Amino acid sequence: MPNDPARDRLIQRLPKVELHLHIEGTLEPEMMFSLAAKHGVKLPYASVEAVRAAYAFHDLQSFLDLYYAGCDVLRDRRDFYALAMAYFTRAHADNVVHAELFFDPQTHTVRGVSMEVVIAGLRDAMDDAHRRYGMTSDLILCFLRHLPEEDALATLDAALPFLSDLTGVGLDSGERGNPPAKFARVFAKARALGLRAVAHAGEEGPAAYITEALDVLGVERIDHGVRCDEDPALVERLVRDRIPLTVCPLSNLKLCVVKDLSQHNFAKLLRRGVAVTINSDDPAYFGGYIGENYRATATALDLTDAELVTVAENAARASFLPARAITGLLTKIRTEARRDQD
Repeated sequence: MPNDPARDRLIQRLPKVELHLHIEGTLEPEMMFSLAAKHGVKLPYASVEAVRAAYAFHDLQSFLDLYYAGCDVLRDRRDFYALAMAYFTRAHADNVVHAELFFDPQTHTVRGVSMEVVIAGLRDAMDDAHRRYGMTSDLILCFLRHLPEEDALATLDAALPFLSDLTGVGLDSGERGNPPAKFARVFAKARALGLRAVAHAGEEGPAAYITEALDVLGVERIDHGVRCDEDPALVERLVRDRIPLTVCPLSNLKLCVVKDLSQHNFAKLLRRGVAVTINSDDPAYFGGYIGENYRATATALDLTDAELVTVAENAARASFLPARAITGLLTKIRTEARRDQD
C-alpha cells in the first residue's frame, strides 16, 4: 500500500508509549565511534559506513554478536547519559510521552562497569528528559537468558541498593535453548521485592515459551510474542486476559522473523482482539525508531486510523504508569484522534 499523508499525520500526532526499547540498542554508529575515541577502544570496523554495512543480520544471534561488541564503548556515567538522552530526543520528535527502558547490566558489569554507573547515567537522562520534554520514563532491568540463573540472581542482589530506581525486571538475549522456566527463582524473588515482570518470548522461541513466561515467571506483558498464533488456545487467552504483546515490526523484519512486513501477523492479532503494541526494540540497528515502525506497519498492513488509535491505547493501558496517568493519556490519544473529525 502507498503512504497515506493523512494517516502519517495522525501517527505523528498520536501520543505514544514505548514499551520495548533496549537502551543499548539505540547506540548509533556515530556515537559508537565518538565514545570509542574517547576511551581508546579499538572497534572492529574502519568507519561508520562499515558498521552500518554489518547490519545485515540473518537471525537474532548475528545481531547480538554486534550488539555486545558495540556496548564495549559505554564506560562511564556520561556515556550512559549521552546514550539515553539521544534516544529521548529522537523519541520526543516521534511524540513519545512515556518510555519504559530495558537495560542489560550484565553486559556492563562483566566489563568492570558498576551497576551504580549504569543506573546513575540513565537516571540523569531520564530526569533531564522530563525537564526538557515532559516525558516520563521507567527502568526495567533485564537478565541475559544465555547466562546461568545464578548470574541473574547475583545481578538482582547487586541492584538492591537501587531498587527505588527500578520499575520491573525482564528477560532478553537468545531464546534458543533458554526457556523462561530457567529463571523461575529470580523472577519470584523480583516480584516479591515489588518489581513488575515482563519477558521476551515467542520471537525465536515457540508459543509454549509464551505460556511458560506467563505461568512460571508471572509476567504481565510479553515482549514480541509473535509466534503466539501457533497455539489458538493461547491467542484466546491473550484476548480474554488482555495480556499485552510488545511487538517490534521492523526488528522482526530485520532479524528474518518475517520475510516481508506485509506477511506480519500484527494486523491479524490486532483484529482478533489481542492487545498488540508497536515498539522499536533496537532502533539504531533495525532501521527505525517508533514513528517509522508505526508508519511502515500501517503502510504494509493497511491499518485504519481507528486501528492505529487502538494500538496507541493498548500501549498506554499496558504501561506501568499509575492508573490516573493512564486515564489522562487515553484522553489525550482520543483527543488527537478526533481532531480531523471535528
